[in-house]
Amino acid sequence: MRPTTFTDNALDWRKQLAVVARLLPYLWPRDRRDLRIRVMIAIVLLVLAKVANVYVPILLKHATDALDSDPANLLVAVPLGVLIAYGAVRAAARCFGELRDAVFARVAQNAIRRVGLQVFQHLHRLSLRYHLDRQTGGLSRAIERGTKSIEFMLFFVLFNIIPTILEIFMVAGILWWMFDWRFAALTLGTIAVYVWITFRITEWRLRFRRQMNAADSDANTRAVDSLLNFETVKSFNNEAYEARRYDAGLKLYEDAATKSRVSLSALNGAQAVVLAIGLTAIMTLAAFGVAAGTLTVGDFVMVNAYMIQLSVPLGLLGSVYREIKQSLVDMEVMFGLLDQTPDVLDKPGALPLRVTKGEVAFDRVDFGYDPRRPILKDVSFTVPPGRKLAVVGPTGAGKSTISRLLYRFYDVTGGAVRIDGQDIREVTQDSLRAAIGMVPQDTVLFNDTIFYNIAYGRPETSEEEVYEAARMAQIHDFALSLPDGYETRVGERGLKLSGGEKQRVAIARAILKRPKIMLFDEATSALDTGTEREIQAALAQVAEGRTTLMIAHRLSTVIDADEILVLENGEVVERGTHERLLARQGHYAIMWQRQQEAGLEEADAALRAVAERPV
Repeated sequence: MRPTTFTDNALDWRKQLAVVARLLPYLWPRDRRDLRIRVMIAIVLLVLAKVANVYVPILLKHATDALDSDPANLLVAVPLGVLIAYGAVRAAARCFGELRDAVFARVAQNAIRRVGLQVFQHLHRLSLRYHLDRQTGGLSRAIERGTKSIEFMLFFVLFNIIPTILEIFMVAGILWWMFDWRFAALTLGTIAVYVWITFRITEWRLRFRRQMNAADSDANTRAVDSLLNFETVKSFNNEAYEARRYDAGLKLYEDAATKSRVSLSALNGAQAVVLAIGLTAIMTLAAFGVAAGTLTVGDFVMVNAYMIQLSVPLGLLGSVYREIKQSLVDMEVMFGLLDQTPDVLDKPGALPLRVTKGEVAFDRVDFGYDPRRPILKDVSFTVPPGRKLAVVGPTGAGKSTISRLLYRFYDVTGGAVRIDGQDIREVTQDSLRAAIGMVPQDTVLFNDTIFYNIAYGRPETSEEEVYEAARMAQIHDFALSLPDGYETRVGERGLKLSGGEKQRVAIARAILKRPKIMLFDEATSALDTGTEREIQAALAQVAEGRTTLMIAHRLSTVIDADEILVLENGEVVERGTHERLLARQGHYAIMWQRQQEAGLEEADAALRAVAERPV
């Protein structure tokens, strides 16, 4: 690995300053006058706190000199007044600081909320391709770290580093003004060496921190992925395998964390040596002044108090500097999410989709997820308003791709998709998706109640409409039979429900949306034959009066379609009604025959199993 150069550091700092610049508008929001006032009040309180803090050693000096000059009268008015003032100013410094944090808290939390919300909204605007290429665990970790970094930057940099720099120069000025330049030079020199050593060692330590974060993200991603696929892990008896994978990530974290802790000890030791040398030098200079009669004992105490007072925030400099660097990296990653451009964008001035009849047309559509591998080739069909069209074909023929193009999760690479004559690339995505109701092949539910998951189709709906949609989807009686009824939680991704139950919830959710266009992508693939027959009537009722596109592998679900398209290798090889396609004795007829034979074999096997079961 090549060494880091000055140019690299300059570029690094420029990037980090750019990150800070992106944060500033959230601290001075143009639409929130109350927050801007809070920022100004916080700055005033910050200055007052530092002025009071710097004045504390001066009062300590006066108290010491007063007591030293007349030890027989320890409780006379002047020394007692100075001691009271000392305590009052020390308390004021702390109170100003706490009040500053309280005033600024609303500004900081508002900034964190606005940034977090903006990132969350942007992630939902990104295209499906982006999310398919990302792991949810790592993505959520990036957002979590980024928002926490904002809070750290605001409270530690704004109210720790900047005030400490201000205090250092104030102390140096006071020492120069009250004594001579040597005191100021020793103070600034000690701090300069301290800061230089801290930065150099911390830069060296950052590699271990990066290794820790990488290992942490990797372990977290593996854990989330494993828990999301809990049922698969259990069914393949791979708990030990998943534990080994997770432990591998934890082992990397353990090694990096150990190195980080050892290097921290080296940093703390170096800092202690520098401070001790600087403090000894400046105290020696003050002691010579006291011996020569140019300084008082109070001056000696004041110098000591200043150095000890400065050493407290400086003691945190190493960890704060490291955290600042890491926070800037985390914020850069999070803001980098905002820089991701969606593959599918609304055109400037795009108008809402106007659905009058609900006609869907694919006009010579070409598409491929990878330009080198086309999925759909010159696909054309029209679904007249209120009619039902089915798309069938073997696995990998491109059936589900049609649904993704209709929803405009991807843009076609050739041809056009139109609804009521409007190219869907010319209208807003929100209006397009509002017009379509979908029951997907892989139904994923929120980790919430059955009621919530059905009502998600139209969150502002009434309870009775949710129940009616559930009845149509044949899920109402099942929900009522559960101990908690509709308030039963379905678990992560609906794990507590069977495949058929999940799919019926999805059907109810689509029914509730009341779309003009219905899209069923293998909508009954997880249902048994008996339940499938029950639900076919419900689906027919749902589809009545709506334009319906059915994507299916099981041909028995599409025999009532007005037209059936047979896809093979991304091309339409046959089209027609069920009866006509059977009469043609082509691809569809062969698929039908195979499925009928497979169904008979399955029924025979079930009967044999029952017959052979011991009584």
